[in-house]
Amino acid sequence: MSSNNHNFLFASLDSKAPLTARKVHIRRLYDILQLCIQRKDPRRAKRAWAVLARCKEVRWSSMWKTGLLLLGENIDDELPSAPRKVEYLRTMMLHHTDERENILKELLFRLILLEKYREALDELELYLPSFPYQDNPVLHIYAGLISLFLSQSTAHDSISFDPIVLRDAQARFEHVKLLDDDNIVAQVFLDKVRFFYCIIPYFAYVTPS
Repeated sequence: MSSNNHNFLFASLDSKAPLTARKVHIRRLYDILQLCIQRKDPRRAKRAWAVLARCKEVRWSSMWKTGLLLLGENIDDELPSAPRKVEYLRTMMLHHTDERENILKELLFRLILLEKYREALDELELYLPSFPYQDNPVLHIYAGLISLFLSQSTAHDSISFDPIVLRDAQARFEHVKLLDDDNIVAQVFLDKVRFFYCIIPYFAYVTPS
């Protein structure tokens, strides 16, 4: 049978038609991997992944999203596996400079999930001043939201705000508007920040921009 007659369930790897029996088996195994992921069967998916990762034809490190997904015991339950995934993502950032923006977003999500807000903001402040991160609205949105959260403190059933951190959040949302004037998320939270300035007497001396 010609290799061109083989049918596969998922587009994979280099998407070229396999020319040898070995490559056909690898493509079949990739189908099994993806099918197990779709069926939320991490045990079998990990077994398929373990075999694929040993194949010289497979650049497993470039498939970091699949590796990230399979780190947990339960594909849908992020929290228990979040610490391992944070370490995994930090390692991937060192090896895949061309994917750092996407990896950074995944890293931020896990740090926030672990309630490590200050650490997440530190990561952003490390990268945001440089290209191409400085032109990424999503990363600035993350920074603004985290700053807004960190500006709040609760005591005696009342909420107060740190004016310096709140102004920092405002500046980040305003920067997003410079990058993307139609960004609805930035506008919504920018309006909220300005609203805080208006209703909280503590900020009466602050003039919103």
